[in-house]
Amino acid sequence: MNQKKQLMKNTIIIAIGKLSTQVISYILLPLYTSKLSPSEYGNYDFVCTLSLFLCPIITLLMEESMFRYLIDAESKKQRKQIISQTIIYTLFGTVLFTILGAVIMNVWTDYSATYITAIITFVISNILIGLSNALSRGLGKIKLYSVSNFILGISTIILNIVFILGINAGAEGLLWANTIANSFTAIVIFAILKLPTYFGKLNKPLMVDMIKYSVPLVPNSISWSIINMSNRLILTNMVSSAANGIYAMASKFPNIISVVYGYFYTAWKESAARILKEDNKNEYYNSIYHDAKRFLYAITICLIAVMPFVFPIFINETYDEAYIYIPIIMIATYYSNLSSFYGGIFSAYKDTKIMGSTTIVAAILNIIIMIVFVNKFEIYAACFSMLIANLIVYFYRKKKLKKYIKLKELKWKGPMLFLTIICLAYYAKYFPAVGENPVLLWGINILSLLIAILYSLANNWRFIKGTLGVVLEKIKRK
Repeated sequence: MNQKKQLMKNTIIIAIGKLSTQVISYILLPLYTSKLSPSEYGNYDFVCTLSLFLCPIITLLMEESMFRYLIDAESKKQRKQIISQTIIYTLFGTVLFTILGAVIMNVWTDYSATYITAIITFVISNILIGLSNALSRGLGKIKLYSVSNFILGISTIILNIVFILGINAGAEGLLWANTIANSFTAIVIFAILKLPTYFGKLNKPLMVDMIKYSVPLVPNSISWSIINMSNRLILTNMVSSAANGIYAMASKFPNIISVVYGYFYTAWKESAARILKEDNKNEYYNSIYHDAKRFLYAITICLIAVMPFVFPIFINETYDEAYIYIPIIMIATYYSNLSSFYGGIFSAYKDTKIMGSTTIVAAILNIIIMIVFVNKFEIYAACFSMLIANLIVYFYRKKKLKKYIKLKELKWKGPMLFLTIICLAYYAKYFPAVGENPVLLWGINILSLLIAILYSLANNWRFIKGTLGVVLEKIKRK
């Protein structure tokens, strides 16, 4: 099987494990928005963002280094040494975090002991699930990785319902639900992979090499977290927790772009590394880049076009203001995911320094824009600061990538025109002549959705055909 077909196959396997449960999680949004106030949801979202910030610092992203090194490992002995170094360092970082986290939160916050415990265990559970995912992928157990995400999704949904409806535990209940689901899934995967058989001694030279690879990834990861966390922190402190809750809810639907692209990106990181030794790597990278860019664009415009229909169904009227900000965050997310595509190639070449330096600059600029404009523009400042930061990373990485490979760009005028039309239709409800005429508004929104779907199908037909071919081939074999 050629690399492109293998990439499609892996992407489909990953999607099967994640898609159904993530669809259900969006169906549960009415439950969250009816049971949690914007302030409560804002606090929960802040802890989640804080965890995304802390985990890379605690582990130094050794799990990412483990994944990359396992791809090149040629024997069980080498795999054992690589996994052992990751376990040793992760244990050290986790114990240190637990002690420091408990002390700092007891001294510097007014959180209750139970809430501090919930935060610490939530972060640790995210470390565990990250390690189990990286281990599954690194050992080539892509189906197990898919199954683990299915288990995680189902258990998270069930526990969220229990803690919110059954116990009525609010935001803290959501933390415990996710903690239990993460920990349970990670333990199951560790048991299936027989993790204890990979325990070994410290190998200092290998540990140093792995840390050299992973450390530059930390600024990249935490800079993205800083962009997200600083927006939420500044909104919470300079506007209100409710404003952060609105912003967090506005980010929910754009996150679908990252979720869907994430299926591909998880498979792409492995594929980008494996293709390095092939003679046709330039052709391969360009082909995948064009498919990824068209597909991302299609998801973006279709989501914007469908929002006028689904937003009132899924979101409680308390969060109505979130509707205004969604297209801005979606466009920002589009460029963020394109940047991560470039990052997959940098990781394949083991040049991780460029990834950290680009996002550090973007994070600093994001904070400056937020502080300068948040008092006047409030949530708009958060949306546009994120968009500007993502654009900077996208264009800078694109320029630096020429050191390794030249990616040919697609024509942009047509896509830009369609995006403008879709966005105008999205905001049509705010135009007095249209908003006061429900029939006209529905007509515009339906036409916009049809245009988005037809354009996306036409632009991605070859990719869709290829994907269906892989699926049908798989079904025939069975």
